[in-house]
Amino acid sequence: MRNYEDIVAVLGEWGPFQKMIFFLLSASIFPNGFCGLSIVFVGDIPEHRCSIPGNLNLSQAWMNRTIPLVPGTQVRYSQCSRYRLDVIGNLSEVFPDPDLLNVSGIEEEPCLDGWDYSRDQYTSTIVSEWDLVCDDKWKEPFTTSLYFFGVLMGSGGSGVISDRFGRKIVLFGTMGLQILLNLLITLSPSWEIFCLINCVRGIGEISNYVTAFVLGSEILQKSIRVTYSALGIGCFYAVGYMMLPFVAYFVRGWRMLILILSLISLLYIPLWWFIPESPRWLLSKGRVKETESIIRLMAKKNGITPPAVLFTDDELEHMQNKQVKSVPVIQLIKSRNILIITVISMLIWMIVAIGYFGLSLSVPKLHGNDYLNCFLFGAIEIPGYTASWLLLRKFPRRLSHAGILVLSGGVLLFMNLIPSSFYQENLPLIVMGVLMVFSAIVVLFLPETFNIPLPDTIDQMQKVKWCKGSQSDSTQTRENRVEIFKEEML
Repeated sequence: MRNYEDIVAVLGEWGPFQKMIFFLLSASIFPNGFCGLSIVFVGDIPEHRCSIPGNLNLSQAWMNRTIPLVPGTQVRYSQCSRYRLDVIGNLSEVFPDPDLLNVSGIEEEPCLDGWDYSRDQYTSTIVSEWDLVCDDKWKEPFTTSLYFFGVLMGSGGSGVISDRFGRKIVLFGTMGLQILLNLLITLSPSWEIFCLINCVRGIGEISNYVTAFVLGSEILQKSIRVTYSALGIGCFYAVGYMMLPFVAYFVRGWRMLILILSLISLLYIPLWWFIPESPRWLLSKGRVKETESIIRLMAKKNGITPPAVLFTDDELEHMQNKQVKSVPVIQLIKSRNILIITVISMLIWMIVAIGYFGLSLSVPKLHGNDYLNCFLFGAIEIPGYTASWLLLRKFPRRLSHAGILVLSGGVLLFMNLIPSSFYQENLPLIVMGVLMVFSAIVVLFLPETFNIPLPDTIDQMQKVKWCKGSQSDSTQTRENRVEIFKEEML
């Protein structure tokens, strides 16, 4: 009995149709690069100090003395306190020159009249618009956390939804959702509304990314999948990342920045008429006629004459008999083998995400120009994706992955040799470095996938060889098959 790879082998590996799908799906990732990390500029914290009301009639000399210096410094002013203005006002009437007395002993008070923000770099950010500083400074990182909570929900939900309704619908549905939410978020009247929309944005953006990855992997043949996942998706994401600081350099207000970035996404709507549904998914749902139609279209685009009969009667009968209800998500915890693979994969992804976004979101805290630093962070990803592509083509996946994680962790730990405030700046690097090395060890427990066909069903998944209880897993798999078949017959 032929599998899907055998059926579509007649189309060739790298024809005009595959090239078009490769480029269009890769290009659909472009907005994820700049929208996902736009918080670097949208949520940056400008220099600020307490606002002093103009009705106090203070001289310029006394105005310069209303903000205390940060203890231990001679040039940094406090950002969250000022001297009591009633005391300053009384003293200014007695002492025209503030140098005649020591003002450092005056009692301090919080910024009761708000803050004045520097406009040297930004005309506005969400921090300056809603005063997310001092006692409310927790709100700025919390905004980013809510976005990634949306990413978490989208990561888990998009796969289930696309398995049920199809890859194409979810891909373009989440594209439309991103455009709509990006437009709505520019109209946010408050920080709370911004956070709510931003959380849902996270759902849409990761769903688009994951679905495009899966759709391309299912349409393209096995010799192109590694190139697509490493170079195609990766490089277009990096180019989008590099575009973010370019646009942000010329657009210094957060609302207009998000608006421009969202308008760029409108260019992807016409892709609906060029990107088909996944034939592999259609076949798994027993939709043979739609699958055959797409395969014949692919053959036509490639200038190939397909066989008059794509599926034999035996294959059609086999597909109909095999068509059962979708396996529920709970299957991930019923089988010990699948559970272990799932937990290890999730753990590695979380650690990699901590390292990647922990560094990417820290751009404003680095020395130098924020826009250049952000551009370099995006540019360095291109040689990184190229190196990954070469490793995935020539070397076992487990060893390649473990080697990269060890290298990443080692570099993070080596950075601690750079002189700095050890417990404030280097501690996060130590944590990320140790986690990277730990994940390099964990990844060795996964089964090898190098030169292994892409599985179509749970039954085809490889086993974690060191995991005991493979017999019970086999029994559980048989029981699940019988249970699902019984449900289908009813």
